[in-house]
This record gives sequence, structure tokens and C-alpha cells, in this order.
Amino acid sequence: MNDSVLVIGGGIAGIQASIDLANMGFQVYLVEKSPSIGGRMAQLDKTFPTNDCAMCILAPKMIECYRHENIKVLSYSEVAEVNGELGSFEVKVLRKPRYIDEAKCTGCGECAEKCPVEVKSEFEQGMGNRKAIYKPFAQAIPNLYVIDKKGTPPCKAKCPAGVDVQGYVALICQGKFKEALELIRQKNPLPAVCGRVCTHPCETECNRGKVDTPIAIAALKRFAADYETSVEAEEITPPLRTKEEKIAVIGSGPAGLTAAHDLVKMGYGVTIFEALSTPGGMLAVGIPEYRLPKKVLQNEIEAIQKLGVEIKLNSPIGKNGLTLDKLWKQGYKAIFIAVGAHSSMKLDVPGEKLEGVYHGVSFLRDVNLGKEVTVGERVAIVGGGNVAIDAARTAFRLGSKEVFIVYRRSRQEMPASEEEIEGAEQEGIKINYLAAPVRIVGKDGKVAGMECIRMELGEPDASGRRRPIPIKGSEFVIDADMVIPAIGQAPDLAFLPEDSKFEITRRGTLEVDDRSLATNIPGVFAGGDAVKGPATVIEAIAAGRKVAISIDSYLQEESLPPEEEPLPTVTIEDIDLREVERKNRAVMPAIPIKKRSHSFTEVNLGFSQEVAIDEANRCLNCGICSWCRECEKVCEAKAINHEMKEEYLDLTVGAIILASGLDLYDVSKLGEYGYGKIPNVITAMEYERLTSASGPTSGELERPSDKKIPANIAFIQCVGSRDFKNNPYCSSVCCMHATKEAILAYEHHPGTKSTIFYMDLRAVGKRFQEYVARAKEEYNVTYVRGRPGKIDVSSQNGNPIIWYEDTTTGETKTFETELVILCQALTPSRGIKELANILGISLEEHNFVDITDRLFHPLDTDRPGIFACGYIHSPRDIPDSVVQASGAAARVAEVIAGGD
Repeated sequence: MNDSVLVIGGGIAGIQASIDLANMGFQVYLVEKSPSIGGRMAQLDKTFPTNDCAMCILAPKMIECYRHENIKVLSYSEVAEVNGELGSFEVKVLRKPRYIDEAKCTGCGECAEKCPVEVKSEFEQGMGNRKAIYKPFAQAIPNLYVIDKKGTPPCKAKCPAGVDVQGYVALICQGKFKEALELIRQKNPLPAVCGRVCTHPCETECNRGKVDTPIAIAALKRFAADYETSVEAEEITPPLRTKEEKIAVIGSGPAGLTAAHDLVKMGYGVTIFEALSTPGGMLAVGIPEYRLPKKVLQNEIEAIQKLGVEIKLNSPIGKNGLTLDKLWKQGYKAIFIAVGAHSSMKLDVPGEKLEGVYHGVSFLRDVNLGKEVTVGERVAIVGGGNVAIDAARTAFRLGSKEVFIVYRRSRQEMPASEEEIEGAEQEGIKINYLAAPVRIVGKDGKVAGMECIRMELGEPDASGRRRPIPIKGSEFVIDADMVIPAIGQAPDLAFLPEDSKFEITRRGTLEVDDRSLATNIPGVFAGGDAVKGPATVIEAIAAGRKVAISIDSYLQEESLPPEEEPLPTVTIEDIDLREVERKNRAVMPAIPIKKRSHSFTEVNLGFSQEVAIDEANRCLNCGICSWCRECEKVCEAKAINHEMKEEYLDLTVGAIILASGLDLYDVSKLGEYGYGKIPNVITAMEYERLTSASGPTSGELERPSDKKIPANIAFIQCVGSRDFKNNPYCSSVCCMHATKEAILAYEHHPGTKSTIFYMDLRAVGKRFQEYVARAKEEYNVTYVRGRPGKIDVSSQNGNPIIWYEDTTTGETKTFETELVILCQALTPSRGIKELANILGISLEEHNFVDITDRLFHPLDTDRPGIFACGYIHSPRDIPDSVVQASGAAARVAEVIAGGD
């Protein structure tokens, strides 16, 4: 017979049972699912009928329990499995991750002060806030913090580079712009670039978009980056060179820059070889300056160079004698090929070689490099991606009188960013949907027009978009003197020698290992557009990060670190939206249309501080913890561990006491009372927190609508209980609870009048009748026997009006008051059905524990060795729960000692 005992539930009943058993010499494991023991009693201000301070009674018990040498408190834990029998139960306990090292945390609270995320506090019944890193209440036992991670925000989950979007948005909310930028740069060294040109898949998945419109995530990233240029930036200190190996990066686009940035911070020497006369790859030569100013890109690249990255321009591989073999001979121990996709795909239609056909990538490159480019008066762009839009808007700025785009699918399938499409339309660029070129018409060797054919959409193709199908006989001709094909790009691998052993895919891209991005040549890695084909900037950045980790593992002869196992993505169904006000995203300010012609001045102007903070405050904080890591910066004990995982603890015990306590009935289901809609209708537990000195109002009894101290208050008992539509049983404590709270109202503000609506008063024993009499005589409390049917709102002053039946006369009456308190039903704890299945015990119809022998064994469940006490046993108040807990402890001692 094992003499250890498992107690489930850290409320007053569980605490008392644990102390009694421990004092008898038993080893006790107290499992509590919340971060602190104390249960519902910790939320109370006073206890009836003595009106003693609830915490003054509870706190010494909590401390005694936690410090007892025979009690092991397993807070933030749940019972996952129970096998065996009386005397030898095998129990598996799930210990949820606190993300705090319990052995190191001192409970100082500096982490919470720095946390930028505020959410509604469960302990304060949603009337006050707490941080994402928190203690449930000041006297919590154990005196440890916990980080609330609901899951992975969809914005982060969708970001290819895994940028902690919610983190930097939360920091912007708090005006911590420098810290926001630092967080972005941990995973994205090009925030000012991405803030302007990223296709922001994060916004597509943003849960706020299911309420009204997504957060302007990219614009906020840009704001954080631009803010740095408006203040005196801190001097960049290069990281120490701690590793002998040096690495060559071919290409200075976003993939190459990111890999170089990460590798130099790891302690390597890094050199980038760039074929062009300017660094940045397609960022520099593929994106027009009105979207991405050269100065912005230059600043980002200079910051990477200041870390120690060397960039050699005009250094194409395969020409001027520079080859991969020579890089090896120069001592480079690893090579990253990040050459991008600079070759324009051909239309393959007659007339493509006519004068006036200027492929999109070449067109944008020449413009960006400052070459003199002459455009036609009527320019036709072919394609539907961002390159097509960029080419069209660039032609408009170079002086074309009419610019139009021909795209073979519909607007819905168009891959270009929506804001870029809208920008083009605002500038007068026309888009011809469901049309494709058949041939380019020429005259005297020059472009004179473009013959197109109408298309219709069929079934989806490999891209997931509906396949365009030509409509016979629908050909038409567009007048044009210039055609710019922009239907896609491909990497140019001509720098590889003819006898190269590199494996090449059918698409003309480098073949790599999916996990490491290693090619088939040892020491050579590839990523970005050279592997995936033309993709997005953020995807290239993600590839650069991935390659840096792989190169480090390769050079250190180590296995790749395990891939991060993200928490489940938070969905809109996981979020409480009841208090979220609809508010559309901030509009990006832009220069007027008339100022864009013949000018490459940046179109979008960026957010002001006020707009950025306001926009950031629209964030729903989906994941609760935002991974901003501000807590780590101030934790001197180094107790924060964001990588902590759940773990299981195996126990063997002789007996089990179930004391899982109670929960509060959701009165929002009872629409007639207006809870959640009428501001001055609250629950008894909310009232309890308002009257508590440690509560959200420091004990001031303020009504929610206007913070006014109410002069008269009404209490409605039996809300959701003694009601056959909801809970037919009596919750046992409401009568005295309402009386206590009415007395508290008078004690806080003498003269306050309270009216209690009741069915009948169950005030038997324990001097309860004297308590009620004292409330009437000394505390201005009136009892009305009646059943309220609904609550309206006065049109004159907004006060609640209670409609009720006076059950003594049968009359329907109204009663106006300033604040209504709903004494809601108390129910068995949430999750009790699942827990009962784990324990193998039965519940009765209302989910209290089914006691089969109430006369001789009133605490025994129907599984030998498992006992129940407190509210989960049956409705009862605190004194009854304490007495019953001691009884359960005595019963355990009896059976373990050899009784039955």
C-alpha cells in the first residue's frame, strides 16, 4: 500500500485536505491547473457571516501548504492519466510550461513592468488588465511569474522568415520604437526595404481582418525603420570575429545580404561578390525608386557592411577569371549562391524582336542604373505580377501618354500586390483582363501594335489559379508603339562552367536539399530565386537565414539544429471579441497623383508616430505573449525560458482526493438580464473584485458606465440556478453572499441602499438569520420577494430598470436602480467531465461527483481509493468545504491504514 496521496485542486478544500494529510505524515502531491493555489476564495473580499478578510484567512493556509515538507505543490499542472487501484494508482501529471525557471525566478516583477502586452485579467473578472507575463494576484503561491502563450499568431506563422510580428507591433503600441526595430532585425536585416515592398502575407492571415481590416503590418515595420533615421542612431559595433573560416556569398540581393548578416554575427568572415556596379540585387535594379528609394536601400546595406561584411562590386563569377574554383583556392570554406532571377522570360510570339520590345527586367534595370531610356507614347505591358505593375508605373513617370496592362486572367488571380494594382489604377493605367498577346504587330521594323485574343477561365492549373483558355475568333489589335513583356523571370546560371557537376532542375534552377539548402557539391549552398525561381523579398530573406544556419552547422561539423516546433496557430475562434470595437486600418498617406508624373519621388509617405501607435493598438494580441523578449532583458536571474516545453511527471499514490472546486455560470446566456449589453449590470464576482482593496478600482465601488459611486444597488439572486431551464439545484451560497455584498456596499459608502430580490432566503444555521436581520437593521438592506423577468434601460438617465413579479401579490412591477448585481449560479469546475473520465468515476446529472453511499461513505466516489470534497462534491460554502476536506483526509488515512 503506497502511502502517498494525490490531491486534485488547489482551492481551500484541496489546501485543507493536503495540510491535514501532511500533518499525519503522508506525502502529498497537490495538483492545481492554474499558476497559483487559492482557488475562488482568493478572489473574495470578505467572508460571511463574520466579514473577515478572505485573504487574511487564506494566505496563511496557502503558505503553510506550500512550505510543508510533506507537500509537493504542482501548480500549472493537470492530471493526464490515472491507472491502477486503491493502494497503487499510477498517475501521469502534465506540467504546462511556465516559460519561467521556477528555481531561478525571484518574483521581483520587473519582467511584467517591461511587457508591452496587456490583456484582460481573469482574476479581476476582466475588469482589470494583466500583462502577458504575470502573477495571478499579489499574494499568489507559488510566488512565481508565468508567461501566457495562447499560441502562434497567424502573422508570425505566415511570415516566411518567422518575424515576431505581434512583438514589434506591441512595442510600437508602447512607443518603444527602437526596441521594435531591434526585434525585427533579429530575423530580418532589411526592415525599411520590407516595410515598403514586402507582399506581406502576414496581413492576409491577420485575425483582425476577420473583424474589420488587417493590421497595417508592413507600414508599421516601415515606421519603425524610418524612425531610426529621424533620431540619432546608435553606433553599430561589429561583432567579434570568433571563427577562422571565411565564406563567399555570390549575389547581394536579399538572400545574400541576409546570409552575410547572420554569418558575420556568428563570428565568420564574409565577402559578397556582386556582378553589378551597385549592391542590392533586384532590390536595387528591379524595384523603382518611387517604391524603394535608393537612399533607403543604401542605408540598410551600409548597416550590414558596418557589421563587417565586405561587398565586392563589378565582380561577376564566371567572368574576368573569377570562378568557384578560385574562390576555394582563395581560402573560402563555404559558398552561398544567391544570384537571383535576372533573366526575363520570353513571350515566344511573332514580332518579339521588333524595335520597341523592351523586356520588363531589363527595362527596370536600365532605368534604375540611370541609363537613358526612351518610352513610347502608347505602352503595352504584358503580365500580372509586380514587375508588370512596376514597369507600367515607371513608363508613366518617364512620360508615356497612355499605359495599359494586358493580363490573361482576371483581377482575382492577379499575383501583383493589391495596393500596387490600386496605385497603378489611380495613376490612370488601364488593365485589360482576360486577354493574351498572339503577336506583336510591326511597321518598318518597329512596334506598331499588339494583336491579342480574349480568354476565359477553366479549371485550376498547377499554380492553383484557373487556367486561361483562348476564345476562338476573339482576336483584337491594340495600338501601341512599345511593348514590355513582364511575364516572369528565371535565374541565369551561365556563370557555371559547362562541365559543372551541379544538379539543375527542369525549371533551370539549382537543385538543393530542402532542409539545408545544400547543393550536391560539398560546401556549396544555394537559395532565393536561384532555387525557387522568382519569389518575394521575404522568402529570399528566409532562405538567407536558413542557409546561414546550415553553413554554420556544416563548418562546425555539427548536425542541423532541430526545427522549431511552433505552438498551434491562434484562430479567430480562440479570441474573445466581445469588447473589440470595429475600426478600419490607418490609410497610408501618399503624394498627390499630379506630383507623380515625371517624378520618381517616393509615393507613400509613411505613418506619423500618432498614427502608428493608433494602428498598432488595433492588434488583437492573438498569441498573448508576443515574443518581444523585453522580459529577458531585465531578468537579472535569467529565469526566462521561451523554449520551455510541456513535460510529464509519473507518480505512484495510494489514494486520490478530488477537490477541483467550482466555476461561475455564464450569465450572458440569459439575455433577459442584459449582461454584457447593459453596462451597469455586473456579476457578484465582478462586484467582489470592485470592493476589494487589491481590485481594479482599489476598493472604490464604481459603476462601469460612468465611474459614479452608486447610491442604490439591486441584487438578483438565483441567476441561472433553481431554474429548470438552466440549473435546477440551489448553489447554496447566493443568499448570504448577496447579503454580505450589500453590507460591504454600506461599509464602503455609508448610506448606500441595497435591495435584494429573492425567491426564498435559505438562512438556516451558523447564525445566518442574525446576519440577515443585521443587514436590514444596520446596513439599509431591503429584501423583496420577487422573480425578475428582464432588465431594461431608462431612456432618461441610463439606469437599469428591473421588471419583476412580486410573488407575494402576483403583480408585475418595475424597480429603477443605479447598479444591478447578478448572483450567478455556481457550477462544478470546467473540464470535470474529462477529468472524471480520466479518474474513472461517475458524475450525477448536474456534473457533481456521484456518491453512491451517502449514508456510510459520503465522500467515496464509485472508484475505490478516490474521494471527493468541496464544491465538486455538492454545493456548499467555505466552512462546509473545509470541514469536508478534513473528512476526506481522514477517510484517506483510514483506507491507507488498512480500513475500508
